[in-house]
Amino acid sequence: MSRGTLDRRAVVGRLLAGRGDLLVVAGLGAPAWDITAAGDHPLSFPLWGGMGGAAMMGLGLALAQPRRRVLVVTGDGEMLMGLGSLATIAVQRPRNLSIVVLDNERYGETGMQRTHTAHGVDLAGIARAAGFPRALRIATMTGVSRLTRLVHDGTGPVFAQVKVSPARAPLVLPPKDGERLKQRFRDALRAGRGPNAASRPAAGPS
Repeated sequence: MSRGTLDRRAVVGRLLAGRGDLLVVAGLGAPAWDITAAGDHPLSFPLWGGMGGAAMMGLGLALAQPRRRVLVVTGDGEMLMGLGSLATIAVQRPRNLSIVVLDNERYGETGMQRTHTAHGVDLAGIARAAGFPRALRIATMTGVSRLTRLVHDGTGPVFAQVKVSPARAPLVLPPKDGERLKQRFRDALRAGRGPNAASRPAAGPS
C-alpha cells in the first residue's frame, strides 16, 4: 500500500471550509490539533483521551441529532483500536454521519511507530465489508474535494481513508478544559447553529 503524501492540515482545511453548522468530533492527538488549526469552533469536540472511541461518539451524536451533519476526523491508530464500531455504524446506517481517517501509517502520540496500515491493512476495505454504502480510499486533493461534498451534502454513512504524509505539523492545541469543551458544545447545539453558519463549502481547486 502506497505511503500518503497529502498535507493533513490542507485536507482538514478543505473539509471544514465554510463548515456552517457541521458537528465535528476529532480523535485524540493530531486530528484534534488539525481541526483546531482550521479554526477553533464551538461545534467542534476534540477528544483529549478515550482512544478508539471517536467513531462511536460520532454515531451517538448523529443518532441524537438526525437533522445535523456529523463529521468524525480521526487517525489510523485510533481507528484500528475501534474497528468494531464500523460494524455498528453500518448496521445503524446514520445518513448524516461521515468518518474520515487521516492515515499517516503512524502512532503519532507514542513515538511515530508504524501502524498496521503501513503493512497493508485496508481500513476502507474493512468499512466496505462491514456494510458502509460509501467507503473510499483517497490520495489526492481532487478526491478530498469530492469527499467534502459528500460530508456536507451526501447520504451517509460515509467512510474515507485519506492517505496523508507522516510529516509532523506544528501543535495547535484546543482548550484543555474538558468541562468547558463539553459545555460550549452543548450550548452551541442548543443555540442551533455555529458562527458563519450561513456559508456552505465550495470545492476548491484540485
